[in-house]
Amino acid sequence: MIKSPYLLIVCCLFTFSGFSQEKMESPYETNFVKDGIWITSAVGLNVLGFKLIQEKNELTLNKLNNLSKDEVWGVDRWAAGYYSEKANADSYIPFYASFVMPFALLINKNERGHAGQISVLFVETIATTGAIFTITAGLVEKSRPLVYNESLETEERIENDEQRSFFAGHTAATAAATFFAAKIFNDFNPDSTLKPYIWGVAAAIPASVGYMRIKAGKHFLTDNLIGYGVGAAAGVLIPELHKKGNKNIQIYPSTSFNKGEYNFISQGLGVSYQF
Repeated sequence: MIKSPYLLIVCCLFTFSGFSQEKMESPYETNFVKDGIWITSAVGLNVLGFKLIQEKNELTLNKLNNLSKDEVWGVDRWAAGYYSEKANADSYIPFYASFVMPFALLINKNERGHAGQISVLFVETIATTGAIFTITAGLVEKSRPLVYNESLETEERIENDEQRSFFAGHTAATAAATFFAAKIFNDFNPDSTLKPYIWGVAAAIPASVGYMRIKAGKHFLTDNLIGYGVGAAAGVLIPELHKKGNKNIQIYPSTSFNKGEYNFISQGLGVSYQF
């Protein structure tokens, strides 16, 4: 069973993003056409990525029998064979809690007047993170740590869903949400003494998710480090790209995506930075 919340989150945010009462001036600027293309393209790539994931092949018995922990990178080898249903279930608590953080910002009057704009930026952040994750997970063949656990049933170890360890989607999504919230708070409240604490919480929550995903046997350390980096980068850079006064950064419509039998034809967005 594929547990991929990206599209559901994006759809919910579309509904919320229409409500906003402008008050103080926002540090960001959005554009209906450019942001619309960005979101549409990212959602389309999510759909394609989910399809690639669903069509992944199961691990053959021959490959399963030939699996060896010795072939796992040394930095990851210690986690090969990990499995815990409790850790898997527990990882969803901070995972879902992380998506509350951006909306908790609306308690603050500085952000509350720009709820719609913040929601649009959050949609872009989650959709972009999801696109990178799903396409990567759909194309990269890498067994999860639990596949190396010989005490588990063979049917569970060879499932196609257990062959997409790279990279950690839950960690990526959590980092995207928490770092986005911290970045928004930072830019709306540049003089706040709470900023170090907000950033600290933003960093700790996805780290806890990553730890539990390792204990659950879902991902190796490097899978989580990459996921953490991708999510954190999206959470910080997408709001930064929309900041007023960033004249050196240009966002413009561009290309399409083609992979094998899949031809995803859509206007996308290109980003350039002038030094």
